[in-house]
Amino acid sequence: MDSIEEKRVYGDREGATQVYVASSFGVVRVRVAGETVGEFGLCARCDAVDVAATAEEIAIATDDDVELLEPAADASDADLAGTGFGPAVAVGADGSRLLAAGPNGRVARREDGEWRTLSDEFEPTVRAIDGDLLATDRGVYRVHDGGLDHAGLTDVRDVSAAGVPLAATADGLYKLGNGWMEVLEGSFTVVAADPRTEPGNLRRAHAISEGGAYDYGADAEAWRELDVAGEIVDIGYADAVYAVTDDGRFLAATDGEWRSQVLGIDDVAGVAVVPP
Repeated sequence: MDSIEEKRVYGDREGATQVYVASSFGVVRVRVAGETVGEFGLCARCDAVDVAATAEEIAIATDDDVELLEPAADASDADLAGTGFGPAVAVGADGSRLLAAGPNGRVARREDGEWRTLSDEFEPTVRAIDGDLLATDRGVYRVHDGGLDHAGLTDVRDVSAAGVPLAATADGLYKLGNGWMEVLEGSFTVVAADPRTEPGNLRRAHAISEGGAYDYGADAEAWRELDVAGEIVDIGYADAVYAVTDDGRFLAATDGEWRSQVLGIDDVAGVAVVPP
């Protein structure tokens, strides 16, 4: 793990986007400008199972709590502050507010610095959170009127809320229109869409199946297969598309050409891009 202990710098920090990568070893902060990777380094040691970011907060889900990362100028000096949520299996950002799910049925939304419980006895297993949507083993659920409503499908591995909701399931990739409509066949594990998307439209989206990777909207409004090596576990967006693989490679692309940087970690769980 020596490579992650040393700060590495490629270019200056001005105008850089902050990206956080969660892993069982800890959280790595990566500074990027477009597809160029700048400084990166381990900023907190913990067993992170998920990560989410708003413009004000970076949240790390762990087996003990949802921790807030308090960044410092030096990547190695960040602190973690507990929020009192308790053990968490997933965390997500719904605009400026955080959502979190625990292993024992608790789902809550963070408002004004406090967790507001949406359910203490939520039976489905939450696998991912994006916006106001939860991906679970029993389908998609939506936060509505202070509670959780089933929104269809079964065995959902991941979900994307931006623009047109998308769901990665065991038997296909679906989009929400007049009900859920299958757009790609196969067993999908990851889906993401550019958050800078107006409701009802898709600006850019990606999906990962057990057999390949796909993107939408780069050159045409159609899904196309990508040639990307490695098991991609999460995707984020800013001036470029960013992805992380299970074995700790950080990928960045603007025009379909993927650049790769080894971060020196493995067992990666997720990535979060801090919005401007």
